[in-house]
Amino acid sequence: MPDENAPTLRAISSLREIERAQWDHLANPGVTRTPTEFESSSELLESVSEENRYNPFLSWDFLQALEESGCASVDTGWMPHHLILEQQGELLAAVPAYLKNHSQGEYVFDHAWADAIHRAGGRYYPKIQCSVPFTPVTARKLLVAPEVDQATARQALVSGLVHLADRYNASSVHLTFMQKPEWDALGELEFLQRTDQQFHWNNNEYRSFEEFLETLASRKRKALRKERREALAHDIEIEWITGSDIKEHHWDAFYAFYMDTGARKWGTPYLNRTFFSLLGERQPEDVLLIMAKRNGRYIAGALNMIGSDTLYGRNWGCIEHHPFLHFEVCYYQAIDFAIHRGLKRVEAGAQGSHKLARGYMPNTTYSAHWIAHPSLRNAVANYLEHERVAVEEDQAYLKERGPFKKHQDNST
Repeated sequence: MPDENAPTLRAISSLREIERAQWDHLANPGVTRTPTEFESSSELLESVSEENRYNPFLSWDFLQALEESGCASVDTGWMPHHLILEQQGELLAAVPAYLKNHSQGEYVFDHAWADAIHRAGGRYYPKIQCSVPFTPVTARKLLVAPEVDQATARQALVSGLVHLADRYNASSVHLTFMQKPEWDALGELEFLQRTDQQFHWNNNEYRSFEEFLETLASRKRKALRKERREALAHDIEIEWITGSDIKEHHWDAFYAFYMDTGARKWGTPYLNRTFFSLLGERQPEDVLLIMAKRNGRYIAGALNMIGSDTLYGRNWGCIEHHPFLHFEVCYYQAIDFAIHRGLKRVEAGAQGSHKLARGYMPNTTYSAHWIAHPSLRNAVANYLEHERVAVEEDQAYLKERGPFKKHQDNST
């Protein structure tokens, strides 16, 4: 007879089916808030392992805000199918998962894979996507409670994802922007392994932006100082706004910037106005708005999220163009804030080798993929083998050409 007390797997269509505290115990175990001072940051980081440091994107509040606002929904092609492992009402493990009929908003591109199978007469969609929607940020994807056997729970989740794909006749399962230990584990479970890169700034215990500048080669240091002067040359002022200081008129201004950038770059932006209000209501201490003002009017801004040791740059926009203002608001002010707050790094989002000259160095990102069709799987496996080598070689090339003095070590 089956054991009635054995752990069971099931898919849920909304995070509202799970209590916030239960989900957050998996997503951010041992951490309940972000630090607000350097001392509290150091204290917190000493007590929490590298893999489990607070990530605001994994929280129930963030993911549920995407669902409640309609950004991640059936209408947008992000249909929640979160897989949970539970035992007698207790949540043991989970993975944020979505049934998708397109490949938009992911930042790990598989369009060529879809085209290949379509040309062969097959069907690529739907697929299962395990990620934080619209968010190219490295984070755990297989969320397991600390008191649960990690390997056993991970394997149960992975098996459940494959069964979920089979149930919906999905072509594939994709876990993107994973932490490397998870990526290694999925490689052992015969998932295909993919790498790419992002550019991150590392805080080597700098006490000021000027101290960071002194680590750069002379030519790069002069260029950055010039860019910062010119960015603010037209009486532009910068504000850091976080916590309860963020009001709806700030979100109104930022949303106008976001919509302008989104419309120019890719058509319809992924996030709607309701989402930003929910974010400000539920996670105000996790949010940093860096806003540029001229003549009493906001003209540009960047949305950042604050983790226990990392500042995550997310969205940017403007309604006036000024030379280098994008670099000032998105990169240099983020560095200033990270130094002020005692954060270890700034992750400035996807892609962008132009960040290298500004002190942001290449870092590997990881994703894992299960593909049902044997021929497509073999073709993709061969492609990824060559792609991993190319990514590694490109990183080595870029690191050699970084902006730092040759004796400086600014790798993670």
